[in-house]
Amino acid sequence: MQLTHPTILDAYRRMRMIRAFELRLEHLVQTGRMGGFLHLSTGQEAVAVGVCMQLHDSDHVASTHRGHGHCLAKGVDVAAMMAELFGRATGCSKGKGGSMHIADPAHGVLGTNGIVGAGISLATGAALSAKTRRTGAVAVAFMGDGATNQGSFHEALNMAAIWKLPVVYVVENNGWSEFTPTDFALPVTDIVVRASSYAMASAIADGMDYFDVTEKMAAAVARARAGEGPTLLECKTYRFVGHSLGDPQSYRSAGEAERWSRAYDPLERFERHVTEAGLASVAELRSLDAAVASELDAAVAAAEAAPLPDYAELTRDVYAGGAA
Repeated sequence: MQLTHPTILDAYRRMRMIRAFELRLEHLVQTGRMGGFLHLSTGQEAVAVGVCMQLHDSDHVASTHRGHGHCLAKGVDVAAMMAELFGRATGCSKGKGGSMHIADPAHGVLGTNGIVGAGISLATGAALSAKTRRTGAVAVAFMGDGATNQGSFHEALNMAAIWKLPVVYVVENNGWSEFTPTDFALPVTDIVVRASSYAMASAIADGMDYFDVTEKMAAAVARARAGEGPTLLECKTYRFVGHSLGDPQSYRSAGEAERWSRAYDPLERFERHVTEAGLASVAELRSLDAAVASELDAAVAAAEAAPLPDYAELTRDVYAGGAA
């Protein structure tokens, strides 16, 4: 993707929306206005946006339990997502899915998923479908570092390599498999070395740098569209928050997250890069901040005013065709 001025502003807006959206969710839950269980991705915005801005609506994404950012980056409507998290009938899953079951077929989002590693197989299936039907679409499976120890990871990569499927496996290696340090749970420092077992292309990206993620993802997507097969892309990143809302983070050293946020915040790094290079002005970025805040205000107000799902809808959409 060419980094034009509109592209730069779009990338910033998407990252700012993800950050602001999740901060708003945190506030809503803590003040009792929203219920449910949340896994936030604060600090990982550059991965979601760097990856998804290389995709089309017709391309597919399978997300994780930490998937708000992936959905927003792929184009899911902010108001529909907010309504879903409030459990309202106007939500993108009609208020019946919540945070870990957001889906939007119109934008290629196969769904967020509460089962670790479950989306890997879904994306592989979508890639097989695209190749069989010759649609030219690419599929992406997001996963955390912990998911790479699942059997589904290895089975999917083996199948994708044999059949040269148009799929990119994106590992958001944030250093923590839930509460366990990655170096305790994995015998390798770089997860991408596992790609060599399947003769698969691989790359490592600085997951705190939108521009590096964009470059590595663009190459992976180009390979996939050219029929050259899958890529394992490891994005080394860091979540500034706990595994889930309310996590005391006792497994981390004191001040670790704060040090990371001061030194590597992807939004601040992006702003420094584009303003110093003359690609965008500070005023333009502040204007986008205000627009994002206004859009979120409207989304929250609409969600709180929206109706709850009707009990008659409880079993609808269980099967294809929408029949109860």
